[in-house]
Amino acid sequence: MSKISTYSLEHHKSLFTHEINPKDYFYVQIQDHPYIDVPYRAESYAIEFLKKGSIIMQTRLDKIVIEAPAILAIGPNVIRSFTKNSEEILMDIIFFKPEFFLESQSNIFFLSQFDFFENSDMHVFPLEKKTKPKFEKLFNLIKETVSVEHFHQASILRSYLYILIFELDTIKKAFSNKEIQNPLFEKFKELVAKDFTKHRSPTYYADHLNVTRKYLSEVIKNNSGKTTREWIDNMVILEAKVLLHNKSLTINQISDTLNFSNQSVFGKFFKTQTGISPLEYRINN
Repeated sequence: MSKISTYSLEHHKSLFTHEINPKDYFYVQIQDHPYIDVPYRAESYAIEFLKKGSIIMQTRLDKIVIEAPAILAIGPNVIRSFTKNSEEILMDIIFFKPEFFLESQSNIFFLSQFDFFENSDMHVFPLEKKTKPKFEKLFNLIKETVSVEHFHQASILRSYLYILIFELDTIKKAFSNKEIQNPLFEKFKELVAKDFTKHRSPTYYADHLNVTRKYLSEVIKNNSGKTTREWIDNMVILEAKVLLHNKSLTINQISDTLNFSNQSVFGKFFKTQTGISPLEYRINN
C-alpha cells in the first residue's frame, strides 16, 4: 500500500493541459501554478525556471519562498507541495522520466552524481543578473524544440537537458567553493533522512557519525539555526502530515509506521509540535 502519493508524468500533464502527450517528457510554460498543498512524490525529474513572481514550496526539510529569477531542480524522491505567494507568476517547467534521459547514456547512474537531484530535499538556484540570460536562452531552445514534431526532437531535447544540468552543476560547485561546507552536517542530513522513522534520539546520530552529541548539536545549530532535535522532529512531523492525508490509513497505523510505542504517545508528540491533534489535522486538511 502506497502511503505517499506518487504522481505519474501523465498526472502532471493533466494538471497543466488537456492535451494527450504519450512522450516520456513534457514541457510547459505557465502563468498560474496548479498549487498542490498535499505533499507528494513524482516518477519524473523536473527543472523549473521561475521567471516572474514567487511561490512557496514545502519539502520534507524546508518551507521557503522562492523569488524569481530562480531555477528549481527536483528529483523524484523529493516530497513536495506548493502554495501560492504572488498573484502573477511566469514559469517554464520541463519534466522528464529517467529512462528518457538515460536512453543513450551508458552510465545508468549519471543523474545520481548530481546531489541537487538525488538528495531528499529540493534545490533552488537563485539566478544573478549575468546568469539569467543564459537560462532564458536554454529554455527558449527547449520550448522551440518541443513545439514542432520532428524526427530528432527527443535527441535534441536530451542534449539541451545535458547542458542545463551541467550549467546547474557549475553554479552549485561555484557556490560550494565560496561557502564553507561542513561535511558532518551533510552526513547528518543524509542519515536523518534515511533513519528518522526508526530513530529519533540525537544520541543515535552522534554515535553513527562518531562524534559526541554536544559537538553534533553545535555543528547542526551553526549550519542551520536548528538543533539536532528540531531537525529530527521536523522530519517526523512532516512525514506524519503526509501520512495523515492518506485517509485509508488509521492514526494507529501511522503511529506504528513512525515507530511510536502507541497511538497516545504519537498524539501527544504531534500536538506538542503542531498545537493540534492528528485527528484535528486530518479533519482540517
